[in-house]
Amino acid sequence: MQQTIAKPISIAGTGLHSGAPVRLNLCPAGPDHGLQFVRVDIAQGDNVIAVGPENWVEASLCTVLRNDAGASVSTIEHLMAALHGCGVHNLRIEIDGPEVPILDGSAAPFVARILSAGLAQCDAPVRVLRVLRPVSVERDGARASLSPADGLELAFEIDFADKAIGHQSRSLEMYNGAFLRELSDCRTFCMRADVEVMQANGLALGGTLDNAVVFDGGAVLTPGGLRRADEPVRHKMLDAMGDLYVAGHSIIGRYEGVKAGHALTGQLLQALFADPENYEIVPCEARDIARLPGANLSTKDMQLSA
Repeated sequence: MQQTIAKPISIAGTGLHSGAPVRLNLCPAGPDHGLQFVRVDIAQGDNVIAVGPENWVEASLCTVLRNDAGASVSTIEHLMAALHGCGVHNLRIEIDGPEVPILDGSAAPFVARILSAGLAQCDAPVRVLRVLRPVSVERDGARASLSPADGLELAFEIDFADKAIGHQSRSLEMYNGAFLRELSDCRTFCMRADVEVMQANGLALGGTLDNAVVFDGGAVLTPGGLRRADEPVRHKMLDAMGDLYVAGHSIIGRYEGVKAGHALTGQLLQALFADPENYEIVPCEARDIARLPGANLSTKDMQLSA
C-alpha cells in the first residue's frame, strides 16, 4: 500500500546557501498524489513543483527542481532522502521560500518528525521503478550507474586528499530500516577553504559548524567530531538516496557512485528516462514489498548503528 504521513508536520530552519529563514509544512496527501512542493510565497502563477525527472535542473552543490513557470525549490536532497527512507509516497510540501532548511545537515531531523507523526496507508498499490538494463554516466573522473537488482542497493566510493577523509567506500541494501540506522544521521561535509570561497561568492551563507562537518588540513573543526568513522561516504549515499527519489518512485536496482555528486546522479536519471527500454514502472509485487526502503520501520531504527 502507498503511504503518507498521519498528520501535518511543521518544520522551521535556515537555508544553507541563502541563509534565509524558511518554514515547511508537510501535509498528508491521498493515493497517487505523489510528492509535490508548493511555493506558498508565490502569490500568482504556477507555484506547484511536482517531484519528477521532468523538473530536475542541473546544479553542482544541491538538488534543484523547477517547473515550467520558473518556480523552483533547492537543497531538497535531505528531505527527499528522509521521505524515500521512510516510504512516504504521497505528500504536499508547502514551503515559504526557495530553499529547504538545512537543519543539522543530515536527514535525521526530518526522519524523527515523520516517525513521530506516524505513517498512514493510502488505498492504492505502491508503484516502483524497476531498472531493466544498465545505464551509466561519467564526467571528469566521476561515474554513476544503475543496473538491475532485486531491491534498492547503494554503493559509493570517494577519495579526498584531506587525510581526515581519504579513500572511503561502502555498500548497503536499503531495506528493513537500513537507511534510518546506517545513513540518516550522516551530515553534509566540506573543506574550510571551500566554505570561504563559497561564502565570498554569496553561497553557503547559512553554513555553520552546527549543520556541516568541516575539515581543515586533516582536522575536523565541527564540535564533537564525526558521528561515524566514514561519515562522509555515508552522507554521499544519503544524498544519492534523495536524488534517486526525484524519479518519483522508489527504484528497484543497484546504484553505484564513484566520486559522484548531485549533478551526476541527476544526469543518470535523465539517461535512464531517455530510453523506455531502460526501465518499467509497475505495481510492486507482494514478494518485493518487504524490500522497499520504508517497509517494516520502527522507532528502534532511529537507534543508529555505529
